Amino acid sequence: MTDKVAEFRALHVPGNPLILINIWDAGSARAVSATGAKAIATGSFGVAGAQGRADGEDFPLEDVFENLERILSVTDLPVTIDMESGYGADPAAVGVSVGRAMAAGAAGINMEDRLPGATDLLSIAEAIARYRAAADTGIFVNARCDTFRGADAAKDSDAALVAATIERARAYADAGAGSLFVPFLLDPKCIGAICDASPLPVNILRGKGGPTHKELADLGVARISHGHQPWAAAMAWLAAQAGQVLAGGEPDY
Repeated sequence: MTDKVAEFRALHVPGNPLILINIWDAGSARAVSATGAKAIATGSFGVAGAQGRADGEDFPLEDVFENLERILSVTDLPVTIDMESGYGADPAAVGVSVGRAMAAGAAGINMEDRLPGATDLLSIAEAIARYRAAADTGIFVNARCDTFRGADAAKDSDAALVAATIERARAYADAGAGSLFVPFLLDPKCIGAICDASPLPVNILRGKGGPTHKELADLGVARISHGHQPWAAAMAWLAAQAGQVLAGGEPDY
């Protein structure tokens, strides 16, 4: 398994980013694997939504691992799974949950610096303890940093948000994280500043209206995620087709 972790780690190259079209089950993993993807990544929102559950660790941990097992059965690519806040009330419990993911065959995880349902970020000390427990398992940890989540442009200066992000990036690097995930950020200037200063390779969530994949690469991004967007687009297409047929028309397929 350490080979898969090393293979996955090596895909994080600033300027030549790993592109992850996030999937939610074995079928979507098989579809994406066949397109030339270099790795497979789940997104917790889509995984939960595909089972009629809510995001925020509402999807039971045992189901997380059953889903992981099915995904691993259809691809030889490195697989990273979104473990939200680490599925643990304290660092020791996080280590147990993440250790199970590593033992099951995952090469990496996403993990947040907020607890399920919480708005405020964990203190840096609390986040460090949880990230260290996860990283100590040997798995590749993509440390999500939610400094830009819900940021109010009228109150929060870009410079302050970038500085807060870099402070956490350094702390998370010291805790053993392998990369820094900064979602909900589309401003090229901020992205570039974070990529320049972060000790960790930077993961950005691709957003409609934001920088293109090429522009993100030029800014120094090392990993681009699509998050819940593929699942949401697939569900919107399905609903539209169903509505079209049930209104008396013919589907596009």
